[in-house]
Amino acid sequence: MNKASDFIEMTVPAKPDYVGVVRLTISGIANRMGFVFDEIEDIKIAVSEACTNAVNHAYTETEKGQIRIGCGVYEDRLEIMVVDHGKSFDYDDMNESLGPVEGKSVEQLNEGGLGLFLIESLMDKVEISGEAGVIVMMTKYLHRDEVEENVDRTSPAPTQ
Repeated sequence: MNKASDFIEMTVPAKPDYVGVVRLTISGIANRMGFVFDEIEDIKIAVSEACTNAVNHAYTETEKGQIRIGCGVYEDRLEIMVVDHGKSFDYDDMNESLGPVEGKSVEQLNEGGLGLFLIESLMDKVEISGEAGVIVMMTKYLHRDEVEENVDRTSPAPTQ
């Protein structure tokens, strides 16, 4: 495993107001790395879901909790960690209670836990730990070969 070329870390209050700040920061990092628009949108949604889960479920209304976000920037991927020190949960138990989602319409799905399903759908790799608070580790691989391939096929804009 190669070493991250940069590591960016930020801590924000576990309040809805700061989810957008985190999303914009991650978007800027992903853009700078060369991710394409659709990949950046996927990353933003996944990070928003992870942060929103921490805001809504980690702390009681009287607790002033925080969310820590860490980003490892690698040559071939972006690793994002969203950490809270609030209430934990058992991911396997939750998945079991939701039941299978394949082949069901949105109306047929059980409520709760769909944010994590969405995160797993949008990111290339997801690890969730619920031992001391919750840690959501998300990885999106940078497919530069595909980007370069598309760049080669793009014709130049006509000149006047």
